[in-house]
Amino acid sequence: MIFDSLDVSYGHMWGSHQGTTHPEPLSRTVAERRHAAGMEYSVLLSVRERPMALVERWPRGKWRVYLFDDRSWRMQMIDLTPHHTGMLLVRWNTRWRFSDEREYASGKWEVQETTTVSADGQVEVKSEFAAGPRGASTEPSHARASGPSSDPVRRFATPVEDFLRPAPGFGDWQVFVPFLAQQGHEPATTVVLNDVSVGEGAGPLRATGIEQLFSTGTHDTPDGPAAVEPVDAGLLRITSGQLTVSDPGWVGDDPRTVAVPTGEHPVTLSLLRTTRGANVAAARVTFLDLPPREWEMALRPDEDLGLLSEGQFYGVGVDTGTVAFMDATRTVVEEQLDEGLFIPLDSHFSVELPGTEPEPNLIAFRAGQGDGSYPVWIGRTDGGQVGCVVVDFQLCPADAEE
Repeated sequence: MIFDSLDVSYGHMWGSHQGTTHPEPLSRTVAERRHAAGMEYSVLLSVRERPMALVERWPRGKWRVYLFDDRSWRMQMIDLTPHHTGMLLVRWNTRWRFSDEREYASGKWEVQETTTVSADGQVEVKSEFAAGPRGASTEPSHARASGPSSDPVRRFATPVEDFLRPAPGFGDWQVFVPFLAQQGHEPATTVVLNDVSVGEGAGPLRATGIEQLFSTGTHDTPDGPAAVEPVDAGLLRITSGQLTVSDPGWVGDDPRTVAVPTGEHPVTLSLLRTTRGANVAAARVTFLDLPPREWEMALRPDEDLGLLSEGQFYGVGVDTGTVAFMDATRTVVEEQLDEGLFIPLDSHFSVELPGTEPEPNLIAFRAGQGDGSYPVWIGRTDGGQVGCVVVDFQLCPADAEE
């Protein structure tokens, strides 16, 4: 296939995704910001909606290139790592052969050939064949601890310059065009790059309908109509002026904190009751009895809203199905978690771990429908003060809340 232009679009990392389009597209602007911040993203090079190469930008200056053939099958993977010359070294080059479309769809290759190059130009080529029933993985050999049977390995030395490529700045995708010839795609003398990425969209997730989550009423949910029931969860004692919102089982893992007034402040849960039962839809700690004028996402110092695409957010990570409000100085004894929190939460929506006054306590509650990441919102008053902090477990679709 001869081509003289390539369409360029951006997205989040595909990982093991086997499709031919971005599952999570990004605008060029957001992708460029992620590049400048050293973050991951992907670049799709295509011709008339046919994928030619997927380029993934990895942390620490690494790149990965997937190449597609004329059938839009992903047939090759090339890993490039930083070299002491300032260029990129084609460190691994893995090719696959599949017996038919069914085997390709299931990721079961018939032959895998991997070329490994050292920093001084020592080359190793290994061809592997599926042993017994074809069930080999498309994971490259350097990423697996063991695999199928293999032919004798060929080793030889060659000038390392043959495997060096310039390290691209953002938009320098011509660097990867020569790789396309390895799948039979022939570039013209001049190849034009056309930006076909998505627009900016509406930007990061916005706080919508938060107040309604704490007002008695009904909402439409994926499980049908649901009744909202605000429930008192007790008083949270803040002594340091810093509120922490965290999974209580992972408090030390860079918790999310907000500067708030000291004192005792009421915690309210929003229960969402459907025919299938009740879940905690949101939790709020109130510091001022004034309606919020605006909502802002609670961010850590190293988080930048400009790096988020449409509908994305930075949030509290949950790995134990539980979130807690607590003072930043409050410590959690791991041995107390099962008896003090997790077992009681099997039969209660919230639990308090008291502290001996005037020490701070901790109020934990179930995290919606389980583990994941959830946005934390700061409600500010007309004077810019923190009126409340809310964790939204996103049980109500945003369009149903507006």
